[in-house]
Amino acid sequence: MTSGSTTARARATTVCALLASSLLLVPLAGTAAAHPEPVSPAVSAPRTGGFDATALERALAGVPDGDVSAALIRVGGKGSWSGSAGVRDLRTGAPALPHARFRAGSTTKVVTAAVVLQLVGEKRVALDAPVSRYLPDLLPPSFTEPPTVRHLLTYTSGLRPGVSLGSTTEEMYPHRFETLTPEDVVAASVAQGPAHAPGERQVYGNIHFTVLGMLIEAVTGDSYEHQAAVRVFRPLGMRHTGFPGGPDPRIHGPHNRAYTDIDGRTTDVTEWNMSDRWAVGDMISTTADLERLVFGVFSGKVVPRSLLDEMFTVPDIDGATYGMALERFVIDGREIWGKTGSRPGYHTVLGATRDLSRTVVYSVNAKSAREDGFPLVRRFALPAFAS
Repeated sequence: MTSGSTTARARATTVCALLASSLLLVPLAGTAAAHPEPVSPAVSAPRTGGFDATALERALAGVPDGDVSAALIRVGGKGSWSGSAGVRDLRTGAPALPHARFRAGSTTKVVTAAVVLQLVGEKRVALDAPVSRYLPDLLPPSFTEPPTVRHLLTYTSGLRPGVSLGSTTEEMYPHRFETLTPEDVVAASVAQGPAHAPGERQVYGNIHFTVLGMLIEAVTGDSYEHQAAVRVFRPLGMRHTGFPGGPDPRIHGPHNRAYTDIDGRTTDVTEWNMSDRWAVGDMISTTADLERLVFGVFSGKVVPRSLLDEMFTVPDIDGATYGMALERFVIDGREIWGKTGSRPGYHTVLGATRDLSRTVVYSVNAKSAREDGFPLVRRFALPAFAS
């Protein structure tokens, strides 16, 4: 990693400490604050058909509820539809902002994969080269067989999870303004040695893409954040997407507040230093911008067309479901590629058919955001693929 990036993160850590002392996150007390009167959903009329708009409208009509405080959905492809419901703030009950920014979580991995594949297309990175070619000081001698770039992109590197600030939201909450650098995360991972030989198993995890962020910086001599901006966000017109700036815990611009239950109390978790997630899950975006990302990536406007098939190829390993960043699903016989993202209080999904005949993007502010996300997917995404 470049010394400039490391210095910038050190300066940002000081800023974060100052912010932490000035921000006040107070648990919301009382049933009335946690369960405001329902806000009528705002929906657009479907253009053409091919999906269950009624089911999506019904899903929004129940928001806010005991779990979800706000929901924003966009459907595209052959026919389009959008809707929003809920509240911006449980204290005021103000309606949810349909164009709000939110923490996009692990959908960030799609951007990271796209940048790496651009570098592959430029012959600056080779998919089947060992990662040690680009990060020679990364792996200790215990890694007798270093993983390749392809292994990292497909979650088959054998790297173990790195250090974290907790495995549950409750554990992480007291540390929400602390900084854990990507270098710290990776150092703790490689110190444990490999979990398995590269390519032997597919194990989804953040560590693969943390290393890919470091690779991007090493190859380009630039920050990961700037490379994501100039290679993906700007070309696709994603004007409301970016990164907080080191450990800045705020979401700048209009946003709906996020909540979860801490010690049995509804607690505001909007402000949170997510810098350890970095190239894995620190992106802030909007549903319109993530829709642009889906169309840009799937159509070959971001990833070179010659490499698109690589991105959508699942390794021939028992139980594997992921290609490069994206996961493959089959719903009613239709192949869907998608990615979820979850941070405390925020749950995000992007998904599409390979031919872009149907796309869906949603952001849901839910207490259950970091739990099993399938109930949220079933409620707010699957109707978009119902014929």
